[in-house]
Amino acid sequence: MSRTAHLPLLAHYNEWMNNKLYAAAASLPAEELAADRGAFFGSLLATLNHIAVADTIWLKRIASHPRFAAALAPIAALPAPAALDQPLCDSLAALRERRAWLDRLILQWTAGLDDADLDAVISYRRLNGETNRRQLGLLLQHFFNHQTHHRGQATTLLSQAGVDVGVTDLLMLVPEAEV
Repeated sequence: MSRTAHLPLLAHYNEWMNNKLYAAAASLPAEELAADRGAFFGSLLATLNHIAVADTIWLKRIASHPRFAAALAPIAALPAPAALDQPLCDSLAALRERRAWLDRLILQWTAGLDDADLDAVISYRRLNGETNRRQLGLLLQHFFNHQTHHRGQATTLLSQAGVDVGVTDLLMLVPEAEV
């Protein structure tokens, strides 16, 4: 198995879970979405927004590498969020559209990666100004883990609001092995 074979699965899982979360969130009134529930980013809406903000920041960082600039050109054209809690959209519906766009971009981009791409060194500056250089393969582990971490928080917030998201396990998308 190649080192990149699992990336389309993680991108598909990301899209699948986001579709489930946004569908569940859409069942709540705007006041419930924005209610501070004591989560790290406060509300369900702010948590979903943070995931989109962080994905945007990471994809823009990766797009700065010449190898990925063309594939990620649409994200490079966007303004960079200045804070991890910067609101990207003014409604859940608009954020859902932005999320779907991000998910399509992630799916397309990861499908085109090869093993050598994972060794590419991404140089970037954190929001606090600190400079870093890390290999793409390890950054992608963080990228997908970060999404999963905060989607778990969002799932808990939905559960507390009485909304069942259903099955959330990656295993649901792992194909059966051939005998």
